Amino acid sequence: MSNIFCSSFNFCFFNMADTKGFSSIETPGYVGFANLPNQVHRKSVKKGFEFTLMVVGESGLGKSTLVNSLFLTDLYPERIIPDAIEKQKQTVKLEASTVEIEERGVKLRLTVVDTPGFGDAIDNSNSFSAILEYIDEQYERFLQDESGLNRRNIVDNRIHCCFYFISPFGHGLKPLDVEFMKKLHSKVNIVPVIAKADCLTKKEILRLKCRIMQEIESHGIKIYPLPDCDSDEDEDYKEQVKQLKEAVPFAVCGANTLLEVKGKKVRGRLYPWGVVEVENPDHCDFIKLRTMLITHMQDLQEVTQEVHYENYRSDRLAKGIKGKENGIKSERGDNNGTAQVGVNSVLNEKDRILQEKEAELRRMQEMLAQMQARMQAQK
Repeated sequence: MSNIFCSSFNFCFFNMADTKGFSSIETPGYVGFANLPNQVHRKSVKKGFEFTLMVVGESGLGKSTLVNSLFLTDLYPERIIPDAIEKQKQTVKLEASTVEIEERGVKLRLTVVDTPGFGDAIDNSNSFSAILEYIDEQYERFLQDESGLNRRNIVDNRIHCCFYFISPFGHGLKPLDVEFMKKLHSKVNIVPVIAKADCLTKKEILRLKCRIMQEIESHGIKIYPLPDCDSDEDEDYKEQVKQLKEAVPFAVCGANTLLEVKGKKVRGRLYPWGVVEVENPDHCDFIKLRTMLITHMQDLQEVTQEVHYENYRSDRLAKGIKGKENGIKSERGDNNGTAQVGVNSVLNEKDRILQEKEAELRRMQEMLAQMQARMQAQK
């Protein structure tokens, strides 16, 4: 009897010891779903993040230097700079460089797509066609992966942001700048950047910024709009977003060399008249550009997914359905008896899957509309 009592006592004791980590009666009204953001945070940190940045601009504007300065890494360790003879024969090509960056346990898979040869030719009428094809290829690849059977490990190589470098030596936008941004503003988030801002005075930078923004508005070009702050945000964040909006287009300069200024090591450029500090907001907008990119990285990905990719996807589906209808009509006109055979030859497996998914989405939208109508009727 005493053995039974001891064993039952030990069982109760161990059970009570095992429940020390759980919430007790001393915290009434606490369910625990306030801990859900921590679960999402842990899962995101474990999985890591992906981001793809495209840099476009003429040669010699400091694109590679700026990217290396932004992420404190060397993305082009083995790059060979072509000479003048090779540049004459060079066409626009795209080079994607991927690097894994880790900071305080958070991993970022950064892919930078460079466009050497853009704007260097005498006739630049077709210089952006390769860039457009590359962006569409990434959307098409993601669409095929999303429609496939294995959707667990999809690599997202879609362009989330495009830094477009504007020359500081002109008086605004060139015809190539206008045409390129018009072609791309519906496919990617464009962030205009004035390169080599250290060759201009503050008054010249302000004048050039105003001129560029006027030309962007007059040509109907849509650049990436920074999202408005919610009413419950703190004042410091609201002021930061306000300053970022006023700084567009960002006047920047990059540097990878460390210089000593007043006993401190800073990254900058040494001139006979002094030092341009890259990370000094009084000298250029480098810090503002980096703050915009880091604090709005998630929003850039969401805009790419919900706006640009959905536009491509809807256009792709619409073209596929129209092509299938034309194929079906032509088959029926040729031979009514073999109409079903013609339909099967036109509808391939991937298009059929896409069509089924579109029908499923329509059914879900109808169900949501019916539910909303019922809720309004109950009110």
